[in-house]
Formats: sequence, C-alpha cells, structure tokens
Amino acid sequence: MVNFPSYEGGPLFLFGMTRRGPPHYSQGMAKPVPLGARGEVEKRVEFQHTLMAWREELPAVLATPNMIGWMEAAGFHALLPFCEGDEVSVGTAINIVHRAPTGVGATVKSEAVLESFDGRFYTFSVSAHNGAEVIGYGTIARAIVCKAKFEEKQRAKQAQGG
Repeated sequence: MVNFPSYEGGPLFLFGMTRRGPPHYSQGMAKPVPLGARGEVEKRVEFQHTLMAWREELPAVLATPNMIGWMEAAGFHALLPFCEGDEVSVGTAINIVHRAPTGVGATVKSEAVLESFDGRFYTFSVSAHNGAEVIGYGTIARAIVCKAKFEEKQRAKQAQGG
C-alpha cells in the first residue's frame, strides 16, 4: 500500500464542498465497519480497457478511468460484507494519481483500505499495482445507502426535470 498525504477535511475539501447537516444515508444503517477493512480487485488488462480503444492514435495502455473503476470496485468489495438488506455503497469522491503505464495482458491488482469514517463517508486509501510497480494511488470516498430510497430520490429528481 502506498502512503500519500492526507487532506484535512477529507475528500469533500478537495472539491470545495462543505458537509451539510446530519448524515443522510448511513446513520443507523449498516454494521460498523472497522478501520483497516480491505477490498481487492484483480483484473487482466484487455484492449477494451486501453486508451487506444477510445482513440486509435493513443497508446494501447490501461486508461485512467478503468484503473479508477477497479479501485472503486475494491472499495465496494471492502464495504459489501457490512451492508444489510438493500444497502449498497456508492462512490462520492475520488482523488487519484496515475503514474505508470500498463499494457494489454498485464494483471492489475487494486486494493482499498478503509482509513476513516466521519459518520457519513467512508474514506479509503487505494492503490493499483501491475506486478512490477505501483501504477496509481490516492483516495476514494463511499457512502452506504438504502438502494430503494436512493433510487426513489433519483426518480423524483428525474420527474422534476433534474
């Protein structure tokens, strides 16, 4: 796992946002999640995961959005055992650095380790490694929501044109 600077105020600080009111989704929900909870995802880089799949003139190396998606999936897997009923975790913030290319055929292991919980947001340190070097690292934040309530709110927003 790579160590990187922590940011006072958590991921929302990075985006100039402020925390508003009491927690909306995780209060009174989900089993307590211990700090250090881990999740992993291991994927083989295929052509569809590369920059070239997006634009022909780009190199056939792992695209940053795919690497980030695998890091998010690792965070999802770390929280999954603590969700009950229709609870799921959703991504709320990312701060990722992509430092090294990885070609087609390589295996990438992404790991998420729970570093903090502020009553609503679970913040993970994440890294991705291609077997030879760390290719990316940073933080992601997730929240646990009741899927039915979450989808109901989304439908109401869509009905209002939002």
